[in-house]
Amino acid sequence: MSTSLREIEDAGKSVQREFASSLSTLLIHLLKWQCQPSRHNRTWQFTNCTQRKEVAYALNEAPSLRGKFNDPAWLDIVWSKARSIVSNETGLDIDVFPEVLPWSAEDLISQGFYPE
Repeated sequence: MSTSLREIEDAGKSVQREFASSLSTLLIHLLKWQCQPSRHNRTWQFTNCTQRKEVAYALNEAPSLRGKFNDPAWLDIVWSKARSIVSNETGLDIDVFPEVLPWSAEDLISQGFYPE
């Protein structure tokens, strides 16, 4: 494999990791928003807005990433990570949170979406 092809593959993997990280952070804050309504604050809103922009930017720069929303194994990894972190941070049992991501890709990138 040529060096330039390897560099392109490495760059693609980096974009995927950044996308997964932004999406995971967004999911963490949406779960906190949902399970801790008394703690809603501007910082959480700002984080949600920022992470949505990061996710949207990644999707705009690499439209093929949208396919990740149709990859159950990949979504399970990102969702499981978010559930685990929120469970640890809130002290709530992980079973309080749905086992499967309940929101659509459109919900996640919509600036107006906040779970009940």
